[in-house]
Parts: sequence; C-alpha cells; structure tokens
Amino acid sequence: MRRIPYFLVDVFTQSPFGGNQLAVISKGDLVREEEMTQIAREFNLSETTFIYSPENEDHNARVRIFTPGQELPFAGHPTLGTAFVIARDIDYKPEDKILTVFLEEKVGTIRVDIDIQNGAPEMLVMTQPLPTFGNQLTDIALLAELLSLKESDFLPNYSPQTVSCGVPYLITPLKSLDAVRKIKFRSDVWEKVVQKYNPGWIYPFAMGGDDIESHVHGRMFAPEAGIVEDAATGSANGPLGCYLVQHKLRNTGKKTKIISEQGYEMGRPSKLYLEIERSETAITQVKVGGYCVFMGQGQLFLP
Repeated sequence: MRRIPYFLVDVFTQSPFGGNQLAVISKGDLVREEEMTQIAREFNLSETTFIYSPENEDHNARVRIFTPGQELPFAGHPTLGTAFVIARDIDYKPEDKILTVFLEEKVGTIRVDIDIQNGAPEMLVMTQPLPTFGNQLTDIALLAELLSLKESDFLPNYSPQTVSCGVPYLITPLKSLDAVRKIKFRSDVWEKVVQKYNPGWIYPFAMGGDDIESHVHGRMFAPEAGIVEDAATGSANGPLGCYLVQHKLRNTGKKTKIISEQGYEMGRPSKLYLEIERSETAITQVKVGGYCVFMGQGQLFLP
C-alpha cells in the first residue's frame, strides 16, 4: 500500500474558504503516470500539482500541473500554492526577508519571490513569461451569445484579444460590473468559438470592483479542461494586466500596479496583485502575486 502525502491550500486569499483551492502531492515519484489525472479528478479541484526533485540542482523542485481533464504547461495559482507548501519546510534565518523559489514547469522555470514575515511566508509573487499578443476577435455577436449577454454589454473600441504569458486567454472587456456578474456561460456555443477561432480560454472583465481597492473584476471559464469556472487564475491575470497596459486602460508608465478580483460570483473572493513593467516599446516584466492559506493535509492510500 502506497501512502501519498498531500496538502490543501487556498490561493489568492488571506482568509480560509476564499481564493482558489489547490491540492499539492508532495511526493510525485510515488504516483504512476496514469494515476495523475485520476487523482486530480478525485480531488475535483481546478488543479492538482505533483512535486518532484528538480533537474537543475540550483532549483527547488520540478512541478507537474493537472486539471481534472488534462495536464497544463503552466498555471498561476498552482505555482504560488506549490511554492507556499515548499516554503513551509524551509528553515529561515532571523534576517531573512525574501525567499526565492525556482520551479521547473513545462513552460520553463518560474521564479517565485516570497515575503517572509516573523519567520513565515506571506505574499508570494511569481514572474511570468513575457506576453505574446495574438489575434483580436471582432465577432462580438458570437461572444455575446457565448456569455448570454447583449452586444451593448461589451466595451466599445476595445476588441477582445488573445494574450499569453504561458497559456493563451481571450481577454474580453465588458462595459460594466453588472455585465460580468450576469454572465451565463454556454459550453455549446464555446465549441463553435473554438472551432472558428481557437482563441484559448476566455477571461471576461470590467474595470472597477466589488472592493473599493480593486481596479478590475474578472471571471474565467475553461470547460474543456474540466473547469466550469475558476475562482482565481494567475495565468490569466498576467495576460489581463498586459492587455490593460497595452490598450491603456490603466496607467502606462514604466511600472503599473493593478489589483484584480475574481471568484466573487462563486462565493470564493480572490485578490491578485499584478505588476507590469514596460520600456518605450514593449512590456519587459510581468509579475502576479497573492497570499495563501494552509487548509489541511492528509494521505492518499493507493495499492
């Protein structure tokens, strides 16, 4: 009988039962290849991660990320949550203020900087791959059908666009918070969108937020990955920040800080802290940060 330890973490929140849930399997080498998706389905969370020894001895771990439907090359909240679990087992010196963790993922090596307060990890910030900007989608009628909205609910003069910082998302600007809240996602229409445009997963948003400190409010849907809706999507918020800066919906100085909220419609409020740096000609750095809450641990028993 194999006893496989796991940890449960809420990511992008400072309170239990908020943020995005994550299961972390700390000894991935005990798990067979064909069992990974099965374990992700057993937990039935948006993602489950598996930790392995790194290929590069200067790194902290190699990480594989699974949804209930597939393996991902990169994902934001699993990266932060896994780094948080790893950081809990590191012995800190009293003078330590920042801990840097390097995780080897399918997309490449991801750096996570962890703020240390009173000998414990607090804010975690990942550096994401630089953005690629794909096609703009001008078929607003089809997107309105997809989201069960009217064409007038979409923000005029700003076309939805596929942006990727490791995973592509169709960043879709809406006119109001009310429009975001009343979305009813139609998986049958999504199949038509994918067949016609293949835009990546979709992230509709509006400027403003339920909380006065928030700058933007969004939702994320990825049915083919087994995710009906995601409570907090780090890999989408990097592209979101890049879209806001690229299209001048937020301050376009050399460094733009954005507070993004997500998960409110699911009853799992989440906060993501974005920082986008740019030169005169291009975006030069993408950071996405947040807090984590340790929720529990246990063991899987497998033959």
